[in-house]
Amino acid sequence: MNLIKKNIIVLMGPNLNKIHEKGIYGDETSESIKLQIVSKAEESGISCEVFQSNWEGALIDKIHESKEKADGAIISPGALAHYSYAIRDAISLVKIPFIEVHPENIYAKENFRRHSVLTDVCAGQIVGFGKNSYLLGISALRELI
Repeated sequence: MNLIKKNIIVLMGPNLNKIHEKGIYGDETSESIKLQIVSKAEESGISCEVFQSNWEGALIDKIHESKEKADGAIISPGALAHYSYAIRDAISLVKIPFIEVHPENIYAKENFRRHSVLTDVCAGQIVGFGKNSYLLGISALRELI
């Protein structure tokens, strides 16, 4: 039996440090959601780092670091999902499983938000379950690492 604890990183993109959709998040704060993510990971026997940045380059640097530090990752890229080929390339370089997460249902929004350039380099995508999208992502990732 493998007793080595797995490590994951949860990356949150632009504007995810500010909760702006009360219909999706209720009265939650971004800090309370981060604490719940870490708690869910720990309950699953996984060590978890949560990193948020409004800067594409900072997210890319963390993706690069994840190759050495993480067994898998969850990315909630925000609007970067729709156009960041740089993030897409970084994910494809590190060769660990990524789960793409969107708390909002991107398929129920404007047409330009319905396509993600990251989907085909991620192991899967979870959308539309609010903060639970992250928690479902941890469960999915746990099966992959």
